[in-house]
Amino acid sequence: PGGLGIAVVFVGALLAATTGIVGATVIAMGLISLPVMMRAKYDAPLATGTIAASGTLGQIIPPSIVLIILADQLSSATDRAATIRKAEFKDATGSFSLPTEFDLTSTSAGEMFLGALIPGLILVGLYMVYILFVALVKKDSAPPVPFEGKYDLSFFKRVFLVLVPPLVLIFTVLGSIILGIATVNQAGAIGAVGAMVMAGYRLKEGEKHAFTPLLLILLSLAILGWMVTHFDINVKSIKTTEDGIVIAVAIMVVVVFLTGLFWSGWRAHKIEGTLNYVMVETAKTTSLVFIILLGAAMLTAAFRAFGGEELVKDFLAGLPGGFATKFIVVMAVIFLLGFFLDFIEIAVVVVPIIAPILLADPSANITGVWLGVMIGVNMQTSFLTPPFGFALFYLRGVASKAITTIQMYKGVIPFIILQLIGLAIVGFYPSLVNYLPNRVNLTADTAPPPINPRLQVCVEEYLFADYDRNSDRLRSAIAQARTLDTSYLPEKHKGTLSASFGSAGKTFDLVAATRNADAALQSYIPEYRPIHIESRNIQTRARRIGVKIKDLEKEARRLSRNNNDTSSISSKIAELKAEKAEYDAQVPAGWKSARAKYLELAGAESKARRAYRSNVDAAYEPLPVLRKEISDGTKLAALGNQVDKLEGMVGSAHSKAAKTEAIAAVRKIEKALGKIAGASDIRSKISRARRSLSGRNPDPRKSLRELQAGLSLYRSEINWRKRAADELLPGLIVYDDAIKNSIGLRQQERLTSEQAAEIAVCQSFHRDISLNF
Repeated sequence: PGGLGIAVVFVGALLAATTGIVGATVIAMGLISLPVMMRAKYDAPLATGTIAASGTLGQIIPPSIVLIILADQLSSATDRAATIRKAEFKDATGSFSLPTEFDLTSTSAGEMFLGALIPGLILVGLYMVYILFVALVKKDSAPPVPFEGKYDLSFFKRVFLVLVPPLVLIFTVLGSIILGIATVNQAGAIGAVGAMVMAGYRLKEGEKHAFTPLLLILLSLAILGWMVTHFDINVKSIKTTEDGIVIAVAIMVVVVFLTGLFWSGWRAHKIEGTLNYVMVETAKTTSLVFIILLGAAMLTAAFRAFGGEELVKDFLAGLPGGFATKFIVVMAVIFLLGFFLDFIEIAVVVVPIIAPILLADPSANITGVWLGVMIGVNMQTSFLTPPFGFALFYLRGVASKAITTIQMYKGVIPFIILQLIGLAIVGFYPSLVNYLPNRVNLTADTAPPPINPRLQVCVEEYLFADYDRNSDRLRSAIAQARTLDTSYLPEKHKGTLSASFGSAGKTFDLVAATRNADAALQSYIPEYRPIHIESRNIQTRARRIGVKIKDLEKEARRLSRNNNDTSSISSKIAELKAEKAEYDAQVPAGWKSARAKYLELAGAESKARRAYRSNVDAAYEPLPVLRKEISDGTKLAALGNQVDKLEGMVGSAHSKAAKTEAIAAVRKIEKALGKIAGASDIRSKISRARRSLSGRNPDPRKSLRELQAGLSLYRSEINWRKRAADELLPGLIVYDDAIKNSIGLRQQERLTSEQAAEIAVCQSFHRDISLNF
């Protein structure tokens, strides 16, 4: 029971992921699925509600036009919110610099796609569960539909051709974005090409050569994939005949690919004018969106110029209940606007006004991705809510006259409620939205290093738990490293290595100190938070009055210069000063002492964390440096023959030609030494020898002395590096491997996949940072 309705939801999700256009999805399913559901004796409200709601999945399941528009609007809203937050931080603390970890980051369309994927699938699941529940409770409303055909090879072939190509295209487009292989624009191009190829063989279904263009494309892609794996296909790297043949074959394969592609495009162009229709409609939609964006930008600018944003901010700030109340009010307003406005109008007019206010609030510290997805899910209801729900209009245009409009209205009500339930789920669990963008960001080629300030809280949370699990192993590795013989190392390496072992041993005590400082701070926060919120709210109101006073005083000065009457303004200023004084008097008596204690505890916690970070950096930094110097010992030794000749050449450089030859040889050695780790001292002395020989007043004796000093240092370096490579390096490698992903994590270039997954989860939750303001 309910299987046909569930299948319709599944098809709606596929069409949403393929087209991202609500109207096209609703009309297609209204023409194809609705008659089938009515013949299967489905209840009319359930059938129409299922089709209309499934069509709106194109709003939230990527790729989606609304997500792209929201990403654009939120990008500028985030910049505005960052400015507001910096101003609030300055007003509250007096500091002009906002810490990096408290700043806001912009939002891209790719992140919006990633963030909306799981909420979209949640809505699909809710729709399916509801249909199954109705079918089981009211069996006559969604009866089972028996299959009258045979489960033979022809059946499975049809199923394969209907399901597999769209699914492959969807996963290719979304997967290329998620894995960082392609940008959003590049993925969109892949989707457009794939859709055109599928349209090509669908328009020629049942005819000869229907699949020939597709086979040409698949074959050429397979060959190109194999060639890219086994050869360097780069015109600039052609050096041999084989390289030229590879490039020539690659060009021929690309020609085959383009042949299949243009063949499919020609079919779509000629048959029923499909390609022309699609391109014209796309151009219309794009032009419409840009015209609306221009108008909305002008409206928003005028709204801000006349102080509308300040009025909205003051209204929302005056609501009791903090961020939660503000957010619920905004969501309720967007939901109500959905009864009368299209999603584009809401996205480009309302979002730029309310988004900066919500994003700037440090008590919630929400991400732009989460806010965008919440607004997107909320605006999804605008397609279903009567009287102007566009999905209802689309469906009404293609539905049978036997189905009344009232039945359609009744059918969508449960799905509107399901969308609001989905909105509540996403609201209560922000990690459903934030996890995928964070995970992809931390595993991409451009992933931030673990030392990034924004990652520190989550990195330390992960590491502190790791220390608890692996404390014995780490202590054993440190103890084993201390037994390594370093007596023959140069003093600078001996001292830094010994200090690094000592710092590594201190790590566990510093972790305990950090935890104690954090525990002391957290135990005081429940007592401090109420007085902080009350005091800051009063001070914010007083500051706003102060701004009004300054504006009035400027106006009074301008009027007084023209001998105009300023008595009314003066009385208004006096009233505002009295009101400000009242607010200042309402600040709790114990505010200053409570704030001082909080700052003391927060400062101690911050100092403990800085001490920990400085210690682990000192514990690990010398290791890769020393390992590199020891490993480069072979490169240093390889210069032996050339270095040994230098003394004779410099010592016999009496003629101009001999000097020129000696200087050239020295320069060559300098260049080679510059590429060897830890050879700067040798290079410096040899450089002095060259300068003494080539200056305006050449001094061959001084040059020879400097060269001999350099050669002596060179031989010393060779000796200890060779011994260290045999005796010390294996132990250092074992020690490095033991601590690099824990004590040494901050110094690594990137997180491991396991670490990225854990830290992405940590970053997916919103943290209250308002006590720092």
